[in-house]
Amino acid sequence: MISMKGQMQLYYDEEGDFLEINIGEFAKGFFRDAGEGISESIDEKTGQVTGVAVLGFRKRTHEMRDLKINLPLKIEMLA
Repeated sequence: MISMKGQMQLYYDEEGDFLEINIGEFAKGFFRDAGEGISESIDEKTGQVTGVAVLGFRKRTHEMRDLKINLPLKIEMLA
């Protein structure tokens, strides 16, 4: 399990149907493919996972009438 601390930042591009979730301050980095349209955001300096990106987010949730997220949100990522 990877622990990420800090404020959560969400970005959604409706046209591209792309959701990005980052934790903490923005850090220069890159995306690492985790498979099936999911990528991990990796901090270039530390190599730590700082977030996740989901391609086709709306498509994945189209059967859900209401998407609800309880806050505070705990994100656990397995390495």
